[in-house]
Amino acid sequence: MTADSHALAATEHNPVAGLAHDVRGGLSNPILGMLLFITSEVMFFAGLFAAYFSTRANYVDVNGVKQWPPQEFATILNPFSLILVATIILILSSVTLQMAIWAIRRDDRRGFLRNMAITFILGVTFLVMQGYDYILLFEEGLTMGSGQFGTTYFTLTGFHGAHVFGGVIMLGVVLYRGMSGQFSSRHHDAVEAASLYWHFVDVVWILLFSILYFL
Repeated sequence: MTADSHALAATEHNPVAGLAHDVRGGLSNPILGMLLFITSEVMFFAGLFAAYFSTRANYVDVNGVKQWPPQEFATILNPFSLILVATIILILSSVTLQMAIWAIRRDDRRGFLRNMAITFILGVTFLVMQGYDYILLFEEGLTMGSGQFGTTYFTLTGFHGAHVFGGVIMLGVVLYRGMSGQFSSRHHDAVEAASLYWHFVDVVWILLFSILYFL
């Protein structure tokens, strides 16, 4: 049996080996698929941002006053509150995820699992804090039915929260697979793909936070 036959047999009996990086270079299918998916998500959020700015530019209250956010909600959205802490947590999660990527690239499995677990926890924490912030806003009178501002605010942040939830599930799957010993320096395309999505979600939130709370 030739060396190529031995390699083929090993791959057939070891599904993980068959998912290793292509030594010829280029983008793997998981990473290429994720890049294409993120491209579609960019267009999706671009549409939401366009709708927000259009609504904002044409908004006039019942008294004919052109103020955004409306006066009754201007003091409710405080950027230096719980939402700022949640933002910092989400940014830190991107840092720890990148550290996990660097760790698996050098076959540091312990560092990879530790940083991936921290990233997962930070993602869940962000979701919990965003949910609690919603409760506080509801108590202050800001709901999705609070006119155009309430609708646009909760549409933007709600869709982003849904994407974070999807990202947390993705991170959880990667963490579970990592704990099962499925990743190495030659086989971690799924980790790279998940990191691309998570960094994208992070960037979108930074834009959302800046636009909704400071502009």
